[in-house]
Amino acid sequence: MFVSRRDFISSAGATLVGFAGLRGALAAQPLAEQSPFNRFGPLVRDPNGFLDLPKGFGYRVVSAKGREMADGLLVPGRPDGMAAFAGEDGLTLLIKNHEMSPDPADEGAFGSDFERLDRIDSTRLFDAGTDGRPGLGGTTSVLYDTRTGRVLEERLSLGGTLRNCAGGPTPWGTWITCEETVERAGGRLSQTHGYNFEVPARMDDLPVQAVPIRDMGRFNHEAVAVLPESGIVYQTEDRGDGLVYRFVPNVPGDLLAGGRLQALAVRDRPSLDTRNWGGLFRRPQVRPGGAAPVEWIDLHDVESPEDDLRYQGHEAGAARFARGEGMWYAGDAVFFACTNGGGARRGQIWRYKPSPEEGGPGESDRPGTLELFLEATRSSLLENADNITVAPWGDLFVCEDGGGTDYLVGVTPEAQLYRFARNRRSEGELCGCVFSPDGSTLFLNMQIEGLTLAITGPWTT
Repeated sequence: MFVSRRDFISSAGATLVGFAGLRGALAAQPLAEQSPFNRFGPLVRDPNGFLDLPKGFGYRVVSAKGREMADGLLVPGRPDGMAAFAGEDGLTLLIKNHEMSPDPADEGAFGSDFERLDRIDSTRLFDAGTDGRPGLGGTTSVLYDTRTGRVLEERLSLGGTLRNCAGGPTPWGTWITCEETVERAGGRLSQTHGYNFEVPARMDDLPVQAVPIRDMGRFNHEAVAVLPESGIVYQTEDRGDGLVYRFVPNVPGDLLAGGRLQALAVRDRPSLDTRNWGGLFRRPQVRPGGAAPVEWIDLHDVESPEDDLRYQGHEAGAARFARGEGMWYAGDAVFFACTNGGGARRGQIWRYKPSPEEGGPGESDRPGTLELFLEATRSSLLENADNITVAPWGDLFVCEDGGGTDYLVGVTPEAQLYRFARNRRSEGELCGCVFSPDGSTLFLNMQIEGLTLAITGPWTT
């Protein structure tokens, strides 16, 4: 429910955390003090010192930075967002981002002195650099057999971009990868950055020609989710005062054919600040549960030379969010995380339910709705939600990106939280969580370590 400060009186001792239907039962107790539910049991210390998992679960290393790939390039570092697609003969094709800046070169695909750059067609790179040193971000694609646990092939699939953070899969079998930067051309950079790019789920004819999808806007992109029926793409912005965007394509499935970029606004609450910041005794603007109708505001000059799209939208009435990050479509809703939203700044998870007339002339009469699905407190099991996905049985899986130890946290539809994995190796973030199409394997990245893991075990338990 969306409430004004005057209408909503909040108890300073309450920890209102939960999903619609159970928020009343949960409001009286801190999440960490709830019954010790854990879908898969307690975590077992990893003897190898990498990832703690419940009993019966294990992992294989699918990919590691610095390894030579099939194309003669090296696996880049800083893996981040990821998607899994069904390949031929029951195989799984992973596409993963690499959140790399221009440096350090020794974690890039081309070698510390760019000595491997001649192994690909550099004209396909988005930014080849003014001095022959291209941007080191991009994506790699991995062909994996979940039945044998074997990697069959790995290649660079997009190159010359910067800080490819998250993104999202499309219903037509591609991955939209997002640049989390707005660096402008100059110095080493031959191109201005801050765009989305599309990468097909295939292993041949790679890397693809890197073509920015300019009509989707230039800003600090994070993640996307696609509505299958219409091809509408929702987008998050990783800024403390960011917006949530919607791209309505002119031709569903053809993003380069252009479209309209819009920003989410809460109806009758212009320029709503959803962050709930302001300290312990400040009444929140939004509380979990309930649903508010929304409207979408058209944006202009979407390539935003001054990086001011979020200001343009907010002044026109768009809602403000606290570092929008992970996003995923499941069932009939789009879930997205705001990493430091909430009074404790430990994160929020939102749910947007599109209109039955989404993007069409009838949506003003039957609007989509926005709900604060979960807000973490100081005592909760969740801290600073980042990448998210939905498990085959319906739980949300949430990667943490906070200070100290980071976990992969499960969230049931009944508002119960449990820890499924712990980064034992470092205080680096876990990211890119995604299930294989056959549901047998959970893929997960350890960003600082530069590892991609395949986790298997008794999921049906």
